[in-house]
Amino acid sequence: MASGQLYIDLDAVVANWRALDAMTAGETAAVVKANGYGLGARQVARSLAEAGARQFFVATAHEGRELRETLGPGPEISVFSGHMSGDTDAIRDAGLTPLLNSADQVARHRAALPDQPYGVQLDTGMNRLGMEPEEWAALRSDLEAGPLSLVMSHLACADEPEHPQNAAQLVSFSEMTAGVTARRSLAATGGILLGPGYHFDLSRPGIGLYGGLPFAGARPTVHLTLPVIQTRDLKPGESVGYGASFVTDRPRKAATVSGGYADGLLRAMSGHAQLFAGDTPCPVLGRVSMDLITVDITHLPDIPEELDILYPAQGVDTLAEAAGTIGYEILTALGHRYERHYTGGAI
Repeated sequence: MASGQLYIDLDAVVANWRALDAMTAGETAAVVKANGYGLGARQVARSLAEAGARQFFVATAHEGRELRETLGPGPEISVFSGHMSGDTDAIRDAGLTPLLNSADQVARHRAALPDQPYGVQLDTGMNRLGMEPEEWAALRSDLEAGPLSLVMSHLACADEPEHPQNAAQLVSFSEMTAGVTARRSLAATGGILLGPGYHFDLSRPGIGLYGGLPFAGARPTVHLTLPVIQTRDLKPGESVGYGASFVTDRPRKAATVSGGYADGLLRAMSGHAQLFAGDTPCPVLGRVSMDLITVDITHLPDIPEELDILYPAQGVDTLAEAAGTIGYEILTALGHRYERHYTGGAI
């Protein structure tokens, strides 16, 4: 076993979707962009579709086309980036619903696919994607006259429940969409947790499906174990890894495991992260390199064959904290070299 073993619990993904779905009175979609947040869009989407999800969101038309090949006809697949130049064939052939973000995209879509359903994304204060109030007001009547399926916006601070921008965006979205007959959507995972006022007709959880914050009640979905390649005894004054950034002040036993930043284990974890032998933490020594991480196993009674870096005692957000980042980045960076094992769900 030369590579890490990544275990993905599809039943946990489904359980998280059902738990979030139970919090709202409307429809619950699933965001499966970025290869299902690193877990595998094909496996995740099939499992969620079998569980009852009928609406999926992806980032690009290319992702949408690949997802349609997996799901077949039926489920609606919406594309956050809208209708970009070069997307027409994918949108038409895969039956995708672009979320139009600007007047330019409206014009492109109407010219190329006048009968193809579309959604609209509104900017309610995040200043990232979507039409601003003036642009929406100018186009609204024309857009509502066509096959408009969804009007949505995105909360910038939903993971901070007390942040005043949440309420401000809710007011803006409510005002901009008053009287709209198409479905409305404002809440992703964090928005669902903010309460019914944010739910509207459709919610679209992403990170919460995969076990990440702000859904603290989520079931863990991933377990990553790394094989030990070599162990050695360190003498006081010896260093470990590139840059000699760690120098031991006492005798230690060190283990080098197969995994590094090429596998999504970020270099910023150096000197901060821990791996685990059962429930016993083993600190990282020195820098995380491209393919290898060295850890302190001095305190273990036996030399382990493998060590865990993601498992219930250290979830994606705990590991992310050690790297100074967020759980999203840990998940979406999970490398292609891992041997993946899926349990449950509709593989």
